[in-house]
Amino acid sequence: MDLRLPKPVSDQKLRRAEALDALDSVLPFDRRDRLAELLSDDDVETLRHLAREGIGDNSLRALASDLGYLEAWCQASTGQPLPWPAPEALLIKFVAHHLWDSAKRETDPAHGMPADVAATLKLQGLLRSDGPHAPNTVRRRMASWSTLTQWRGFAGKFNAPGLRSALKLAVRASPRPRGRKSQKAVTADILGAVLKTCAGDRLVDLRDRAVLLVAFASGGRRRSEVAALRVEQIVAQDPVPADPKDPESPSLPCLKIRLGRTKTTEADADAFVLLVGRPVLALQEWLERSAITEGSVFRGIDRWGHLERKALTPQAVNLILKRRIAQAGLDPKLFSAHGLRSGFLTETARRGIPLSEAMQQSQHRSVQQASRYYNDAERQLGRAARLIV
Repeated sequence: MDLRLPKPVSDQKLRRAEALDALDSVLPFDRRDRLAELLSDDDVETLRHLAREGIGDNSLRALASDLGYLEAWCQASTGQPLPWPAPEALLIKFVAHHLWDSAKRETDPAHGMPADVAATLKLQGLLRSDGPHAPNTVRRRMASWSTLTQWRGFAGKFNAPGLRSALKLAVRASPRPRGRKSQKAVTADILGAVLKTCAGDRLVDLRDRAVLLVAFASGGRRRSEVAALRVEQIVAQDPVPADPKDPESPSLPCLKIRLGRTKTTEADADAFVLLVGRPVLALQEWLERSAITEGSVFRGIDRWGHLERKALTPQAVNLILKRRIAQAGLDPKLFSAHGLRSGFLTETARRGIPLSEAMQQSQHRSVQQASRYYNDAERQLGRAARLIV
């Protein structure tokens, strides 16, 4: 029998926090402290292992967040740490606690997440809504759970018929439709209004103008890709004609951006997109004025207008857009950085650009996903909804 006393919880938390310090470029400091409370030693080691294996920063952040939530939910609902691998009954319980019918809850208080479990998660700042979760959130957390199970060397029950059936029925009963990441797309007209707010000559204006133009014109790059962009990814190209059908038309500057690892491409895939014309000039002006010749392209600027060494975070890219949206007199609640991505595709559809050509620039992997923006644009411009006006 091992008679040694367990180390105090505070010591365990400190040790885990120190271990998570190795991920300081991925996890914010305040988030590391919270995760140190929620995660086990094995959980922390799994995250560090994933980081060493080269998993993308955004993927690692999402896995860490989902793992912290799963551990907290399991402790609150069962009184025990999260087991590995999780039995099928626990997986089904997770679905039942997060996807449920609000109408049935009114007549059956036991339906859905128990009140004590919800109260515990709210106290920990992990649960904000009283209603069921969005189906996509539940699917993502289940996918993270499955990924972490595999990385620990276990075969999970995530493809079990009972679980698939429960998830299908729960999604059908859930009243929450799938929502857009940005309620409104940042189309060319909106982008034009936003760019007027950063038409000045201050360093912050030059940066924000370059951020917005590069993000939109490069195919609606994700905010994580914009924040992670480095000078080494930018390759100068020969000027191109303004009118592809007329070689004698005025020349426009051109740059190639090597994408490296993204949500849909691998680091060695040699995927790239092109910038032509005005976005190139904005990017070149920003790099010249900021004297950035290597490393991160887009960086923080302090309140006195001084350039910082650290790169923008994905959240900062989102805040830049929202701040400029507000300055343009629009409602920032209706827009997010993903609106630049949806706006790019919506705009290409409006201008009659073939979907295949637009996808080369946006790097969408799924035709079905990219075509949704085309379908929306066609419906808004079509005659079917205008029979009575």
